[in-house]
Amino acid sequence: MAKHITQLDLFSGIGGFHLGFEKAGYKVKSYFSEIDKHAIAVYKHQFKDAEYVGSVTDVRGAQLPKIDLITFGSPCQDFSLAGKRAGLAGDRSGLILEAIRLIRECRPSVFIWENVKGSFSSNDGRDFAAILQEFTDLGGYRLEWQLLNTSWVLPQNRERVYLVGYSTKPGRNWRGVFPIGEKPSGTNEGTRDATNVRALVAGAKSGGRHSTMTLLKVKSATKQGYEIAEEGDSINLTAINSTTRRGRVGKAQAQTLDTLCAQAVIKEDRIRRLTPIECERLQGFPDNHTAYGIYDGEVKKMSNTQRYKQCGNAVTVDIVALVAEAVKPILK
Repeated sequence: MAKHITQLDLFSGIGGFHLGFEKAGYKVKSYFSEIDKHAIAVYKHQFKDAEYVGSVTDVRGAQLPKIDLITFGSPCQDFSLAGKRAGLAGDRSGLILEAIRLIRECRPSVFIWENVKGSFSSNDGRDFAAILQEFTDLGGYRLEWQLLNTSWVLPQNRERVYLVGYSTKPGRNWRGVFPIGEKPSGTNEGTRDATNVRALVAGAKSGGRHSTMTLLKVKSATKQGYEIAEEGDSINLTAINSTTRRGRVGKAQAQTLDTLCAQAVIKEDRIRRLTPIECERLQGFPDNHTAYGIYDGEVKKMSNTQRYKQCGNAVTVDIVALVAEAVKPILK
């Protein structure tokens, strides 16, 4: 029998946390907060029972029913390794303090924060330490965290920090949340034929390498000046003529999806940009999850530009499902 939970989904995007908990067998009633009108439209279209509660700065715990779970992948640009690393001083990443305020007001059994790997090292680690202190000051919660990679379950290299806080009420004697999802030693290589980008591209059939497989030289700042890309590999198209970039080729997997989807895939002797459906699959969403949205009560088709943006901003559904399984002893 499915466990019914009430979720406050902050910075909700297109509902990756909601869908991940559903995939783990929960029945989820969501109250969701988001400011991007297109993400809001998709959320409303996909989760008809969900209730929109506005911007995180306007939400108050007293206005909500009893909340079991708070999830938030707060804006990460100020923590990103590719950004200016403003950390908690940045306007966007500082919004995590609003989420912490709501944890204090709602006192959920579990809260989950997802963010980029750079949050560990932002300002020489001081930002992450400050965030941990804020969570600790809430009182009554045990904290665990781990760096998880989408590549463990889907062919996309996407490292993200997942921090889980759970109630320390008496009577809970269990193993804890982490580690989860780790591959056994020795399995990082040798799975190319079955688990690669080719296996997820629209209409593709996964298969092994063959003698006529396409080989491309991709300009890169390596010793030889290029990287070799084969069928099933992805290619980062950002500044494609740059002589200073490296790591352009994702071997049998996509590199981290971004909001522009500047990635191509080699398939059947041609190279092309990933499609929105492929990006959805690489994030664990059903096909066409982002294809339509509800605007002022009317269903409208979503542009590909918005679909790419929403997939790039999303949490990976399958990774969330792993965490959702791990916290079942608390949410039972």
